Amino acid sequence: MAAERNLSVVVHRAGDLRLENRPVPEPGPNEVLLKMHSVGICGSDVHYWQRGRIGDFVVKSPMVLGHEASGTVVKVGSSVTTLKKGDRVAIEPGVPRETDEFCKNGRYNLSPSIFFCATPPDDGNLCRYYTHNANFCYKLPENVTFEEGALIEPLSVGIHACRRAGVTLGSTVFICGAGPIGLVTLLIAKVMGASQVVISDLSASRLEKAKELGADATIEVGGESPQELAERVKSTLGCMPEITVECCGAEPSIQAAIYATRSGGTVVLVGLGPEMVTLPLVNAAVREVDIRGIFRYCNTWPMAIAMLASKKVNVQPLVTHRFPLEKALEAFETTSKGIGIKVMLKCDPSDQNP
Repeated sequence: MAAERNLSVVVHRAGDLRLENRPVPEPGPNEVLLKMHSVGICGSDVHYWQRGRIGDFVVKSPMVLGHEASGTVVKVGSSVTTLKKGDRVAIEPGVPRETDEFCKNGRYNLSPSIFFCATPPDDGNLCRYYTHNANFCYKLPENVTFEEGALIEPLSVGIHACRRAGVTLGSTVFICGAGPIGLVTLLIAKVMGASQVVISDLSASRLEKAKELGADATIEVGGESPQELAERVKSTLGCMPEITVECCGAEPSIQAAIYATRSGGTVVLVGLGPEMVTLPLVNAAVREVDIRGIFRYCNTWPMAIAMLASKKVNVQPLVTHRFPLEKALEAFETTSKGIGIKVMLKCDPSDQNP
């Protein structure tokens, strides 16, 4: 294996994306070495490639991209007892570096010391071989594919958002944005018991995909004001939604989310846009509309695996394009053009199957 090439997708600076051969890493005592299989391209990967930064996270040295991933264990560290060579696993990309107060109360995603794949200065896993903390690698059942395993990462955002929103039996839900995160939020809201889910987007093709995945109604956004969009949501649902999940991050969309939500309801902000936005906070305050944020996810992989294994959730329709790792640059161009939904890179040249 030492003689094998570890082809990796590396961003050097804004606009500079390269395929490079790096050494095959050795796992530490608590790590496993993985032969990567499927890695999805996320909007954040494209952002680092095109702009070299996301907020305070700046690419200052070459960084391997990729954090939506699955692979096979090929070597285990000396202290690892939970996994063995040959195990197929899904990777949770965020690993706390220390057991701080956030880890102790179960909200490890908020730990300031967290390691996160493909977030400067930490390398991601869009490569042939990658080492990761064994406690954050989850064994996949035989009936869950590698691609489904890779899609657990975006699916986890939907799970965390719906948990924070309090989606339950009979909930009425409005989702702003039918990109990958909006669509997985739709899937999770439905499986958690939402009675009606309406989803909005600028793209008619993405709304068609939302219908395929179970949306009760769709709204193609035009040039209307946030208040007018809120009225369209109300007339479409026949009521104001109890829960709105905002997956765009655009200021008008967040405004519409607040106006649309029923008094006493909840708005969850998933999409990240400008650092400063103007919002109708008085409208929210006097109607007791709760506004909640989310940061990635925590404690979601076991639930996601159980739902995929039981076939309660079908994420395969989200994958619209597949490329071998050698064609990663073409795959990134495809993603940046907004073509399709989820672009999946296949890292194992001997196994290009889902």
